[in-house]
Amino acid sequence: MNKCYCMRPHVVVNLAMSADGKLSTKERRQVRISGDADFRRVDLMKSQCDAIMVGIGTVLADDPSLTVKDAALQKERVDAGWDDNPVRIVIDSKARTPVDAAILHKGSGRRIIAVSVSADPAKVALLSPHADVQVHGNDKVDLSSFLEYLGTLGIQTLMVEGGGTLIGSLFKEGLVDELFTCIGNIIIGGADAPTAADGEGFLLECDFPVLVLTSATPIDEGILLHWTVRKKE
Repeated sequence: MNKCYCMRPHVVVNLAMSADGKLSTKERRQVRISGDADFRRVDLMKSQCDAIMVGIGTVLADDPSLTVKDAALQKERVDAGWDDNPVRIVIDSKARTPVDAAILHKGSGRRIIAVSVSADPAKVALLSPHADVQVHGNDKVDLSSFLEYLGTLGIQTLMVEGGGTLIGSLFKEGLVDELFTCIGNIIIGGADAPTAADGEGFLLECDFPVLVLTSATPIDEGILLHWTVRKKE
């Protein structure tokens, strides 16, 4: 991964999807798509990033901790003067993050929840003891504004692990720099199963984000594709 020293962080999206492009089942039930080698790769990526971000849908469906799992990688971070874990971030416009969510309690390090003005103040008050709650945007989180705020904190590399709605919004706003896609050897199916870029989508071909394939590497029983995003002139 390359670091970009600019106002907003360098955004790296990482995901695993089935051979038919699904992130999970239509019930949003998490399934094992990749294997041990990919899990180790992702843990290494986490350990090298300043922050990791997910959307509220991922928190509600999977309850991830987003911690670095390998003790040796955690030690490397500490030896370098960093916290055990990267800053962990939830995009949560309506402040729906459960107060007992793993991301708020498991592991050490800073947590940030980004909400909008429309979030219930009572829910924000419940979350505030566990995370730094930041307000950006009116009805939903203004991602561009929020990423600029992260840049002011010195966050230079931001890893995004889902879900499809958040990733789709980041692409929509031209905020993605790299994409790692681990394609597993299973078919999930279902018209309503989440994909890598959900949400409104793009109507005009001229608006489609264009990717440049950097590498294609066999991993476990699938393949890892590394893309960079071609910036529009």
